[in-house]
Amino acid sequence: MSDVQTEIEKLGSGSSEDSGSQRAEIFERPTGWRGYYEHPITQVSLLGFVCFMCPGMFNALTGLGGGGQVNATDQANASATLYSTFAFFGFFAGSVNNVIGPRRTLMLGTWGYSLYIAAFLAVNIHSGAGAFVVTAGAVLGACAAFLWTAQGSLMMSYPTEAQKGMFISIFWAIFNLGGVVGSAISFGSNFKSTSNSVGNGTYVGFLILTLIGVFLPLLMVDPDKMIRTDGTRVNTVRHPSWKTEFLSLFIALKTDPWVILLFPMFAASNYFYTWQFNDYNGAIFNIRARGLNNFVYWTSQIFGSIFIGYFVLDQKNVRRRVRAFYGWILVFFMIFVVHVWAYFYQKTYNRAEESLTGAYKIDILDSNYPSHVWLMIFYGFLDSMWQTYAYWLMGAMSNDPAKLAVFAGFYKCLQSVGAASVWAADGAKVPYMNIFLSTWCLTVAGMICAAPMVYLRVTDHTEIEDEVLMQVAGVEPIEPLVAATTQKA
Repeated sequence: MSDVQTEIEKLGSGSSEDSGSQRAEIFERPTGWRGYYEHPITQVSLLGFVCFMCPGMFNALTGLGGGGQVNATDQANASATLYSTFAFFGFFAGSVNNVIGPRRTLMLGTWGYSLYIAAFLAVNIHSGAGAFVVTAGAVLGACAAFLWTAQGSLMMSYPTEAQKGMFISIFWAIFNLGGVVGSAISFGSNFKSTSNSVGNGTYVGFLILTLIGVFLPLLMVDPDKMIRTDGTRVNTVRHPSWKTEFLSLFIALKTDPWVILLFPMFAASNYFYTWQFNDYNGAIFNIRARGLNNFVYWTSQIFGSIFIGYFVLDQKNVRRRVRAFYGWILVFFMIFVVHVWAYFYQKTYNRAEESLTGAYKIDILDSNYPSHVWLMIFYGFLDSMWQTYAYWLMGAMSNDPAKLAVFAGFYKCLQSVGAASVWAADGAKVPYMNIFLSTWCLTVAGMICAAPMVYLRVTDHTEIEDEVLMQVAGVEPIEPLVAATTQKA
């Protein structure tokens, strides 16, 4: 611990004036086609398409309930394993990102999605391949930790302070198009199916799209070449020793302990998927209704993220602190709207009844379908608002990509701890009502714990002290290779 203390003591040794002057340095943005290609919005859009192809297809598959299978046990066990390994690797993924760079980290994380989709194709062909699905889930957990940490670091560091809500919305909209397209493929290919599970063609289509996503990071620009729209450079970090990077985990907590108040919110951010997808969509609907529900769910996420990101969190005429409170109130209100509504549906069925052979499943032509599908739409709104608001809060705490990578790692680690526990409970066939009530309680607790952090930590502008990891020995900013203002980047 003496080394950790030594590093922490060095935090204040950097000159604030020097740091401030570096951040105040203005560069001329590239012109012509490079100006468009290297524009932050273009790069965030490419990042969105990477997640469109890989996590987007994963979401489309998961959203069907049971991974599109009749028996959801293998998928629930695979998800529990997935999020367990995600939690372990997520804690260190921010440090890996800072050492090997976000593009390499992003590409490292993509290939696990192809393996996971292939595992479900194998189960569809050979029903005894359930162990392969669980193993693929474990591998995907490690890969996903790297992908989402790199994604969080890039998405939160490219925009200016005034643009963070908009950039998160752009990414979230493109990413969720993956779930929309995947759901449309599933719905169309299984429209006349009576087997209550998806066919091989659905899995093959998903597999092809995830393989395309593996190579998309090669098209992205190195972050150290990026210039924001206000002329400032994206803060790049020197590749330090592994020891220094692991110290940054402790330094981030030591210097910014307010982030701990967001931990319950982080833990809840994937917890609610289990009830939504397996215990509601997968439990009481037939396969084509599940496909359509999945489609409208991911579509509503696009509109939800744009609404809260652009129209609430990035209002130009409202102070950032006030916007933070607006976002908190909106998300808290939505939690009670959807869960009160869902509670009255959950009271009408249980796990034992729905698992019986020949149990009634709601179809898209049934008279009670419209009211049930609207709940899925509102859950999509809530999910996108929750994720967008969580990323926005982290972005409001710092502009330093090294620190943001650590925060994103914490986010994904704790998110996965929560998800692993609830997927394990679902695999153990815990009653639907128990899972539903635990979901409701955790989301409420997450927002209540976040409230003091919003009140005491979110400021109208990010201060020099919030860039603390940039001042740690071995993690200081690289001197830009391009001269300021007088030369083109």
